[in-house]
Amino acid sequence: MSVNLASWIAEHNIDEVECIVPDINGVQRGKVLPAKKFLSSVRDKSLRIPGSVFICTIDGDYPEDIADIWDKDPDKTLIADPETICIAPGFKSPTAFVIADAYHGDGTEVELAPRAILKKVLRLYEEKGWKPIIAPEVEFYLVSQNVDPDFPLVPPTGSSGRAETASQPYGLEAMNEYEAIIDHIYDDCELMGLDIDTMIHEMGAAQLEVNFIHGDPLALADSVFLFKRVVRNVARQHGVYATFMANPMAGQPGSAMHIHQSVVDSATGKNLFANANGRDSALFKSFIAGLARYMPQVAPLWAPNVNSFRRMRPDSAAPINVQWGVDNRSCGFRVPVSDRNNRRVENRLPGADSNPYLAIAASLVCGYVGMVERLQPPKPIEGSAYNRARTLPRTLEAALDRFSSCKPVRNILGEDFFDIYYAVKDHELFNYQSVVSSWEREHLLLRV
Repeated sequence: MSVNLASWIAEHNIDEVECIVPDINGVQRGKVLPAKKFLSSVRDKSLRIPGSVFICTIDGDYPEDIADIWDKDPDKTLIADPETICIAPGFKSPTAFVIADAYHGDGTEVELAPRAILKKVLRLYEEKGWKPIIAPEVEFYLVSQNVDPDFPLVPPTGSSGRAETASQPYGLEAMNEYEAIIDHIYDDCELMGLDIDTMIHEMGAAQLEVNFIHGDPLALADSVFLFKRVVRNVARQHGVYATFMANPMAGQPGSAMHIHQSVVDSATGKNLFANANGRDSALFKSFIAGLARYMPQVAPLWAPNVNSFRRMRPDSAAPINVQWGVDNRSCGFRVPVSDRNNRRVENRLPGADSNPYLAIAASLVCGYVGMVERLQPPKPIEGSAYNRARTLPRTLEAALDRFSSCKPVRNILGEDFFDIYYAVKDHELFNYQSVVSSWEREHLLLRV
């Protein structure tokens, strides 16, 4: 049953509404309105936003070489998705979040919007009678507040009065160090209706991971998108920062957004990744083959920042290639031990810093192309994938070199989207390369 916005707002005594759109980097942008003004804008479709919010770089700039695609900056109409409205915790005045889609003047959806990109991929599955099911796992770090970007990040002090200095994977006492923050996150997620499952302590110092209950890809992309906001807000209320950077601290493992994926028959709900005898189906193998062939080519969609590639190093608990295997966490694609109803593949490539809409869309579209083209995967491996050759790009620059030439995915997601996404990331890369690092000052200043 669809949510009635006016009734929901009245029932929850909402005073203000944050109408949110995810930009190309997954940053939350939009407008804050009094509840009555928001409802009137919904009725007459009068809420506008410049289309340029979708091409903003992570440092607040805009690429300069896309005039042939984006020569003006016309307003777009925001249409709130009623299914996404939820309580916004932590505000003095009763506030709600709602995610909106953007539309052109002719009534068509803005095709460059990340949410629209994911919906385009889901329509491809729908046309085949398929329904993808996903379950994200999102890792993040708690760090001491840092107001000077020239200083390295460090773990925060826990309830014992000490900061973590060593790896504590699945450590329960280590979790207890941040019990107040964790409890606060759970409370806010429950208030918002975010369906999170377990939280664990990961390998890094003050690194946590939350698992989401499996379900619809768009709804879960929305959940991850809002979850990041919740975690950052809760952390600040407790005097620390939370970061979803892929690799925020030297010498510590990176943070990922693993995506468990399966595909079911839309009509019957039957898992299409396993045969009646429990063996892997042909579709399952083709899905993995699509991931293996095309995920490295669209790496900027799931490793979108210069920092993303610091996570993917040998012996860093992150994949360096696209090997696959059963219950093998060294692989880029891990097949958990499961019965035929729960057969799935875990895509371990995406970083926690990725835009959830685009990372999920990339994973699903690569698997889709594999199924449609009936690709065959390489053989699964038994040992460590870290002993195999590195096949993933080492830098954002190398990833962008491959990105534009991935024709099967480019044809599906759109020429304009690919060109603008490339321009945004190339602009960010140029700005990064214009900064002289502390390493260069330390080792080159007086020695070369």
